[in-house]
Amino acid sequence: KIVRSHLEPKNKYFSSNMTKYYKLNLATLPDHLFSKDTPAQKWLDLATTTENSFPPNSLNRVHTPIEPVVELERIFGISLYMIGNVLPFALVILSISSLFSAVAYLLLKVLAIYVTALTLLTKLYFTPKFSKKYKRPDLVVPHDMKDNQYVYTERNNQKYCSLQILWPESLHRPSMSDQPLIFCAIPHGAAPLGITAYPMWSKLFNDKLCHWTTAPIVLKLPIISKLMKAIGYIPAKSKNILETLSKKEENVGIVLDGIAGMFQSHDEIAHVMQRKGIVKIALKAGVPLVPVYGFGHTELWRVVVDPVGILESLSVKLDVSLTPFVSYY
Repeated sequence: KIVRSHLEPKNKYFSSNMTKYYKLNLATLPDHLFSKDTPAQKWLDLATTTENSFPPNSLNRVHTPIEPVVELERIFGISLYMIGNVLPFALVILSISSLFSAVAYLLLKVLAIYVTALTLLTKLYFTPKFSKKYKRPDLVVPHDMKDNQYVYTERNNQKYCSLQILWPESLHRPSMSDQPLIFCAIPHGAAPLGITAYPMWSKLFNDKLCHWTTAPIVLKLPIISKLMKAIGYIPAKSKNILETLSKKEENVGIVLDGIAGMFQSHDEIAHVMQRKGIVKIALKAGVPLVPVYGFGHTELWRVVVDPVGILESLSVKLDVSLTPFVSYY
């Protein structure tokens, strides 16, 4: 089943009682505050407040010019990340096919050149430059997942997406300071860049590290899995989620519509009605579910959907996304 979002400025369910909301523009957050050691209050001091609603379209605009070098890094960095997710499978398929096909051999060479160029550009130029800019000598450090969430790519994501976060007073500190939370985000889109500004989930509402979840196979991919584990990712399995909530008493984040939601990125819709497992987990762990809606997730890329739904069925069954997509970014 599919739930469509019907969001109006004066929703009849909310207009009778005034609710205080907070809004933080993470894109304009001063760079020196982007640190694990920065107290949450310094971020919260920059938040604005309103009663019931913000002006129309105020959350859907680029607020400041993006630094050219930040935009370039994200263009190449996101491309490298995306290709990294499919590279192991593509290499196997193209390597075998190239034994019988000249076209496959040519594609294999092009892929190798493309990935090598992106990797060298990232390692030799972008990483040193942003390590210096953000005063972060190491990309990731051992045994400190919370600190690793402040890697330069996530700071640049905030700027690249003009990311803002909006929350109600019921979530505002200190309401949830001692309580682990489950953040349930929709829609997935081709890639939910809004959730990848990881530090905000581990700082704004409490001081507990937030572990986002992903398909178990992703955490077995070379290179990509190392970085994802370093920033706290866990498999999207009940056992791992419950252990994180109950034993470690830390936050968990899950993109609720998952692979099925990737195929709905042409519209603001999300698969959630059958996602009952997360409710059972929340009841067992005794923690609240925090609904999260990522406006703009479906606008970043256009997923190419086959009319009969073969790719969607295969992706859901294999628990691996087979989703071609295109974009200007």
